[in-house]
Order: sequence, then structure tokens, then C-alpha cells
Amino acid sequence: MLYGRAAEQAVIDRLLSEARAGRSGALLVRGEPGIGKTALLDHAAAGDARVLRGTGIESEAELPFAGLHLLLRPVLDRLDALPEQQERAVRAAFGLAAVQAGDRLLVGLAVLSLLSELAEEGPLLVLVDDAQWLDRASTDALLFAARRLDAEGVVLILAARDPFTAQGIDELVLRGLDAPASAALLGPEIDPVTRYRVLAEARGNPLALIELPKAAAGDGTAPALTDRVQNAFLGQVKRLPEATQGLLAVASAEDTGDLRVVLRAAATFGDFLEDLHPAESADLVRVQAGTVTFRHPLVRAAVYQGIPPSLRLAVHRALAEALDGREDADRRAWHLAMAATGPDEEVAAELERTAARASDRSGYAAASSAYERAARLSLRPDTRAGRLTLAAETAAWAGQLDRAGTLAEQAARLLAVLALGPGEHAEPGEHVGPGERAEPGEHVGPGERAEAGEHAEAGERSGTAALGARLTHVRATADFLRGTVRAAYEALVEGAALTGGTEAARMLFQALHGAWYIGAAEVDHAAARLGALSLSDGDPLAPVAAFVTATLTRSGTAPSLARTIAEAREAGARPGDLVQVCGMGLVAGQDEEVGETARALVAEARSTGGIGTLPTLLFFLAETEMFHGRHRDALTTATEGLRIARDTGQTQWAAQLGAFLAYLAALEGDEERCRALADEALAAGPAGHGWATWALGVLDLGRGRIEAALSRLEPVAGGYQVAGKRSVPDLVEAAVRFGAPERAAEALDGFRRWALGIGQPWACALLARCQALLDDSEEHFAEALRVEGRPFERARTALLYGEWLRRTRRKADARPHLRAALEVFERLGATPWADRARAELNATGSTAPATSAPGLLALLTPQELQIVRLAARGLSNRDIAAQLFLSPRTVGYHLYKAYPKLGVASRGELATIALSD
Repeated sequence: MLYGRAAEQAVIDRLLSEARAGRSGALLVRGEPGIGKTALLDHAAAGDARVLRGTGIESEAELPFAGLHLLLRPVLDRLDALPEQQERAVRAAFGLAAVQAGDRLLVGLAVLSLLSELAEEGPLLVLVDDAQWLDRASTDALLFAARRLDAEGVVLILAARDPFTAQGIDELVLRGLDAPASAALLGPEIDPVTRYRVLAEARGNPLALIELPKAAAGDGTAPALTDRVQNAFLGQVKRLPEATQGLLAVASAEDTGDLRVVLRAAATFGDFLEDLHPAESADLVRVQAGTVTFRHPLVRAAVYQGIPPSLRLAVHRALAEALDGREDADRRAWHLAMAATGPDEEVAAELERTAARASDRSGYAAASSAYERAARLSLRPDTRAGRLTLAAETAAWAGQLDRAGTLAEQAARLLAVLALGPGEHAEPGEHVGPGERAEPGEHVGPGERAEAGEHAEAGERSGTAALGARLTHVRATADFLRGTVRAAYEALVEGAALTGGTEAARMLFQALHGAWYIGAAEVDHAAARLGALSLSDGDPLAPVAAFVTATLTRSGTAPSLARTIAEAREAGARPGDLVQVCGMGLVAGQDEEVGETARALVAEARSTGGIGTLPTLLFFLAETEMFHGRHRDALTTATEGLRIARDTGQTQWAAQLGAFLAYLAALEGDEERCRALADEALAAGPAGHGWATWALGVLDLGRGRIEAALSRLEPVAGGYQVAGKRSVPDLVEAAVRFGAPERAAEALDGFRRWALGIGQPWACALLARCQALLDDSEEHFAEALRVEGRPFERARTALLYGEWLRRTRRKADARPHLRAALEVFERLGATPWADRARAELNATGSTAPATSAPGLLALLTPQELQIVRLAARGLSNRDIAAQLFLSPRTVGYHLYKAYPKLGVASRGELATIALSD
């Protein structure tokens, strides 16, 4: 029976009830040790759902996917039901196959698919206790799956101590029991004095209420509650026989609970299985199925912290010797590290191999921890610097940005010392390396400065420079992702000067990305540095650098994007090298080629499980779809991109995609959604400012708030970004309608140079429209309409021309243009523009046609439309799920909702419906 937890039990019972109806949910139960988290998990497990249960193990927090492996071990025989890419990713993560791991988030998708598969047989309950001790890779995979649960009939409940958090997951924070519940749990048998003391000290903590009465009377001090409970447990342990205490010490240091390993190590100290019986009788441990488990994590903590330091070292050495199998190499390395009393190159090398294995399995957080510990145990300072660099790089890959920066700073300071020649000294504050200062009193190990001089020969100086460039890249990446864009930009430009070739090119590409959010001068400077870089003809980045340089420096017409991509691929460029060049293609006005390239890269990312690159690619693809008048496709694409960006913590791309969706909402006249998305993007930093500002300006323009539109658009229009270039025609319209055309003159001059430079017909059509508004010229209107432009912009030109014709009393001539504009606006769902065209048509004396009913596609949500289109192509639910990173049951759920909207009863009928935008 649980005392005082009726409300919390109701939350869990509601989740389980929804799972029986086919809905899924996830919950984080959070609170201090002993507050009752495990008891609530036990309550959940007592129902009729199938249960998968695991727990975080503190000593395995540095072993990638260890927690997830433990959780899924009972169902690993079902892995062959997964799509091939996902099955391969899981087997690689768990070390079950000698294959290279792919995108680390693909394991999370595999978890989602596996849970969905298991739930086919009935509701599934997944419980994870002590989630704060899960390794980072397991946590990321579980949370990725949890955020995507939808219609599978799965409930995932994590229990964790503060300050563990799970973004996007509902939380249930446990507080102490109230006074009546505390008194009921304590029971009536305790004497009044002890009862009063325990109630006061326990503060409603259930474990404390149970254990504190067993402890000695208080001495008037008030240590932390957790310490009091641990002391109570330690008091019980100290009353056990000495051999039992010794065996518990070994078990506490090997907290996976593997009884075989514990007994092998304990035998070193003369302790054997029968010595465990007193601890079982005292209900401190439980032994079953070859595993020894402490009754509560605080019991293990009490035992481990109570081991004398010298004995603790011996215990870890004994455990390392007991772990002699190949599969135990990583655990053995960590026990050896825990037993080390000083630098030990042999142990450091073991840890480095552990780190490499973790990295190969996409367990970057675990790899970083192992590299860092290996660095601490390294004898030579140059080796230590190299391992710290690897620790910083893998921390950045794991998303641990603050830690990556700290490790990079440590390595950079060590490199600064290594760079000194024999007899040289770094004075406090003296500049000793790019962006580095030797810290006063910096400790780099006894005698290491002299050793650094001995090793600083030419080859090693070259290696030091290469490490310095890598560290600069790490720090800059961390700065960029944390939002300190200027610091990242400056570090990357500086770091590129320390190296050359492909590495320098990659740093300058990233510097350009940062400059994009700073200003035109920084963009020009980074582009000039990239143009001056000497890359060999066979360098895979040479074609990309040439394209980017030509686009940004405006040194002639940019080469074909398609040809650039083909040449780069042929030279061995990685897909990641090609992503950002899509954005440059939009700057060059090569929208059609950008769309084709982005579509191909999206398909490649879906087939290989490259989830991390999808938000960027989907953003570029959505832009091209919108520019080509396929607004519904753009909405579908950007919505998927935003969901993935949020799931993967890519705040920059979430801001960009949210701002783009705000623009689409502005075209539709959805003011509330537009403002909400734009405000969110503007608050997230500079990444989404261009599109968000354009969106708000277009919203005002469509609503007839001309002065507000002009004020919004003026700061952004004419800039070097895509939104800046493409918003100029809107600025010109607002300025002319407000009676202040001069306010658009400078931006229009830049737009004219750009439009004529890229030579695209649609850009020339927009330029002609701007000139028509400024000159009040029918000739330019006619010129704009002669060119085959984009549907939405062509319709806007027709609307403006129709308005001009009506104002000049040529109503009959105006009507065909206004009708054509109205038809396009209604088809695209551009309500403000359709309303304006209808009002103009009525003003000509011709009755505008009634508002047409929305098409079938408008009835579907973006996700339903995406799923329906794939189903119409004959893909199974399983295939669709693999492409869209959903579970098969979620796909089936959305299809079931879409059928009645489309008036069909089965997927076979979908082929008869026009599903294109």
C-alpha cells in the first residue's frame, strides 16, 4: 500500500488506461532519493500491461548503450523485425555486430520501432529506474523514442533524482508526504520522543520514515537527509560480520550485480558466497538469477563510501582481474582506472581503446569521459594533450557543449606550454598561442615543462599546430551552438590560419555559417579567406569552395550547383560537406537545382538513417517548394523539419524552420499562428530573424497595415540573406502604397544587381513588377506578366496590375487579371490576398465567384498528407515509418484518420486521388 500518493497513482493509471485504448504516453517521475519513485513504478507494474523494466547503474554510466542494452535484453530476439538500417544500428550499438554505427539518433528510432512491434500484442509498459545514472547514449535514445510515441499503446516511465530533466516529456515531481500520511507510514509502535524526532527530520520522505527509527538517537546536528538515511544503512552494515562487510564492499564497487564477477573478486580477500547470507537476512541485498542487488541505491552508496581508501583501490584491482573476457574489456579498463594511484600509460592506453570503441558505436559521451580519464593518467604531456583534444571533440559530438569547451581550454593551455622551447617560460598573462594565455600557476605535471622542451622538435611542433586547429574548431563549434556566434566566427577564422587544405576549408565554411548571422562585412571577409585558400584539384571541397566564393564575392556567374555537387561527390565529399552549399544555391538564385539537390540528399539521409542532417535539408527543400508555389508541400516539409529539429535539440534550425512556417502562416492570414511562431523564432537568437521579420511584414502587408509593413520590412529587405534578397518586392509595394518610394530605393538597387546577375526569368519578372509600381507603368506590368514567373508572385503581379487598371477606369481589362489572381490565391490558401482580389473584382462591377471549398489536401494535417502520399505509392506502414522516423502503428493511426477525410476506405483507393500540390 502507498500512503499519500493517490494523485500520483491516478496520473499513472490514466496513462495505462490510454495505452489500453491504443494511445501512448511518456512520463518522468522526479524527486529526491527515498521519496517513493520506485514504489510508484512498482504500482504501475502491478497492472495487466506487459512490462519491460531496467535501471540506470552508476558504474556503467560511462559505457555507451549499457542501460538500454540491459532494458532491451529480454526482447533482443525481436530485432530482426526492425527495418534493416535500424536493426544494424542497434546491433552496432550493443556490440552484437562488427559494423560501423550510423547516426546515433537512429538507435532511438529503432527503440521506437521495437516498442511499437512489442505493443502489437497488447499494451506495453516500459519502466526505467534511476535514469540519472543511465549513460548518455541510452538516455538520448530513450528520450528520442519517448518524444515520438503517439498511437502505439506504449507507456514509458522514467524515474530519476533531481536535477535530471527530459525536455518534451511530462513530469511528475514527487514531494514529501503530508503529515497524516507520514504518521500512518511511521506506525503507532514508536515511542513519542523518537516519533517526534523522526517526523521532523524525515520531512515526509518515505524511506527516511522507514529507516531513521533504526538509527541511533540524534546528536543535535542536522546533516542532509540523504546523509542521515545513508548513515542509518551504514550503521546496519557495520553490525554485520567482517567477511560480510568485505563481500558487500566488492558488490558495491561492481554494481552491475554480476554475482560471478563479485565472488571471483571477493575470493581474493577470502570472502565467499555464504558470507552474503547475513546481509540477505538483514534485507540489505537480494540474490536471485545470478545477480546480487542492493535493496536501495542508498544502501550501495553507504557501503561504497564507507570503504577505506586503500581497500577501495584493492577492490577495484580485484574486480579488474576478475573481468578477463573480451566482452568485459571496457568495464575492466574503468576498474583499472579507479585503482590507479598516479599516471599509468598502460591503463591510459586501455581507456583510449575503450573510448575508440565507444566512439565507433556513436557513444560519444562515454568516449569523451574515457579519453579525459586517459589524459589524466598519461605520462607524456603531448600524449595528454592529444587525448584531451579527443575528449573535447567527442564531448562536442555528444552535445555536451560546456564540457567540450572546458576540455578544449585545458588542452589548449597544455599545448601552449608544449610550444615553448627549452628554457622558455610563459609569464602570467603572456600571449603564448592563438587566443591562449598561460594561466598563473598552471600545473602541467612535475618536470613537464622541461620534458616539453625535449619533445618540441619540428615534427612535434607541426603536430601541436594541428591539435591547436582542432581545438579551435571544437571551441568554435561549442560557442556557435551555445549562441555566442561572434566568438565562434572569430575563432574559426583564426584557426583556419593555423592549418590548411580540407580542414581549413571546413573551418571557413563554418565561419561563413556564423558570419551569416552577424553581418555582411564578416560574410565578405570569410568568403575572401576561403577564396584565397589553396586547395588541390582533387580536394573534395574544391568545387564547393569555388561555388561559394563565386556566389558571395559576385566574381562572375556562379557555376551550376548540380555540376558542383557532382564534382564534389566524385572527389569523395561527404554528404555533410554538401548540405550548406544548398543554402548558397538559393543565394545564387538556382532554386530548381537546390530543390533537386536537397530532395536527393533528403532521400539519402532517410535511407541511411542520417537524422541529424534532415532539419537543414528539409529547410532548404521547403524554401524551394514555397518559391515554386507549392505551399502545401512546403508546409508539410517544414513541419517535419521542425519536429525533428526539436527532437534532436537543434535550436538554430528549429528557429529557422519556425520562422519559415510563420511566413507561410502570414500568406494564409493566420495572424495568431504567425505571431506565435515568429516571436518564438526571434526569441531563440539571430538564426530565424530574417524569415521571422519578413513573415511579420508580409502579415501586415496582406492585412492592409501598410505603414507597419514598411517599418517591419525596411530593416531586413535588401540584405545578403535569402529573406533579405527575396523580401525587396514586398518592401517596394509597401513603400509605394505608403507614398514613400524613396524608402525602398537602396534595397531595390541591390535587388536589381542581384536579379540581373543571376539571370533567372522569375527574378526579372519581380524586378519588372517593382519598376511598374515605382513608375506607375503599364509597360512594366505587361513585361512582368510576359515572363513565366512563380505562381504566387505572378498572381500578386496580376492583382497589382488589375488594381492599376481599375484605378485607370479600365474595368473590363482588369477583370481577367483579377480572376486569375483570385483563382491562384484560393488554390494556395492565401486568404488575405484572395479577399483583396475579390474586393477588387467586385469593384469592377463583376460579381466575384463564391469562395471555393478547400481542396481535399487542405483537410489533411501535414503529417497525414505526407503519410497518405507515401501510402499511395505502395509503401507499407513499416516502410513509411522508416522514412518518416515514426512507428508503424503511428503511421496506421494517421492513415485511419485520413481515409474518411478523403472519402476512401482503403489504401488501394488512394491511387485514384490527386495528391500533388
